[in-house]
Amino acid sequence: MSKDREDLETIELQLLLEGIFRHHGYDFRSYAPGSLKRRLWRRVELEGLATLSALQDRVLHDARCLERLLADLSINVTAMFRDPGFFLSFREKVIPLMRTYPFVRVWNAGCSTGEEVFSMAILLEEEGLGDRSRIYATDINEHVLNKAQSGLFPLDKMRDYTRNYINSGGKKAFSEYYTVKHESASFHRSLVRQVVFSQHNLVIDRSFNEFNVILCRNVLIYFGKDLQDRVHELF
Repeated sequence: MSKDREDLETIELQLLLEGIFRHHGYDFRSYAPGSLKRRLWRRVELEGLATLSALQDRVLHDARCLERLLADLSINVTAMFRDPGFFLSFREKVIPLMRTYPFVRVWNAGCSTGEEVFSMAILLEEEGLGDRSRIYATDINEHVLNKAQSGLFPLDKMRDYTRNYINSGGKKAFSEYYTVKHESASFHRSLVRQVVFSQHNLVIDRSFNEFNVILCRNVLIYFGKDLQDRVHELF
């Protein structure tokens, strides 16, 4: 890419992000530029457009295009009991401290499609904290929040999730937590009786409670340094 074309792309990118923020209130201006550009250009191609400026015009005038773009910019790579060592350490080191409180609040910020929410709900239930805790599960993307609330996950993922669960220190048979429904695993609704799902934008919204534990895994890496600092202040 020539220097002139690169400079023009930078201008187009800044105008697009500024337009989204000023017109729709979603602030992606401090996201890490590399990942952001890849996702935006993918949306340009899927919309059959040629430039970021053309995408800006469509996003500002077409609410459905904005919804598609928000889905692109949301971080939806997740799995149940992903990184089992984290959950094993959580059981061994964090749970004993949580037991010293009469009631605990856990914020799962950027919860995506809910795999981590159900993982934490299972862990708290097994450690005797199910009725003494509340999980606040938030995400900027309303579509993935709806998927999270459904408690439905692909059945073909259960073998990997079962392995993760066992390696995380799981105390039961993982299959006890769900029933098979067509091509999905439907997790028991009792697991989320203490879960509050809500749309929340980490970039511009404020904290809405005091929390004992905040989970924000795999989200901050997509933010620039300034935005990371702002989110840390929010926490």
